Amino acid sequence: MKLRYAMVCSSNQNRSMEAHSLLKRHGFDVSSYGTGAHVKLPGPSLREPNVYDFGTPYKQMFDDLRRKDPELSFSYKRNGILPMLKRNSGVKLAPQRWQDNAADGSFSVVFTFEEKVFDMVLEGLYVLSYQKDLHNRDHVLLKSVLVINLEVKDNHEEAAVGGQLTLELCQKIEAVESWEDSIDEIITAFEAKHRRKLVYSISFY
Repeated sequence: MKLRYAMVCSSNQNRSMEAHSLLKRHGFDVSSYGTGAHVKLPGPSLREPNVYDFGTPYKQMFDDLRRKDPELSFSYKRNGILPMLKRNSGVKLAPQRWQDNAADGSFSVVFTFEEKVFDMVLEGLYVLSYQKDLHNRDHVLLKSVLVINLEVKDNHEEAAVGGQLTLELCQKIEAVESWEDSIDEIITAFEAKHRRKLVYSISFY
């Protein structure tokens, strides 16, 4: 594969990891991230989520939730949280935060799965390119990056559908000579086929 891909949601647990896992199995060069201040998982109630720091291993979260009282542990298994964490731990060690990913280098294509995350990614890229411009008075050519938002509800069923749609789009992008010349046609064809509206923008590193 010739391009580098990043999958980004809020907590780097469900939507981004579903896509990351699927693309990795298909041989893509892919990473995944979250944009939230913390990693949040459903808890005993909506007001009591389970909150973890980014960098906390998925295995540690799995063990922590499984140690909860038997009724809660059964609930986490039934609602898919424990299977999701087990899947995640087979893809990578721990959730990573998009804002702290500078050491991972640049990406060619970034997928987000909700508008708020899309806006945060674009804002971060804008700040990064502005800082580079300030430090590079010779106007070094910045690398273009395609940012696409595919709106996906944060549940396991929708994440599975979103992962398949993301894979299809990545395969289309990978197949063309230059995504910069072809992206409008790729997006238009995808929207017509699936009747799902995409938002996309070209930014720079």
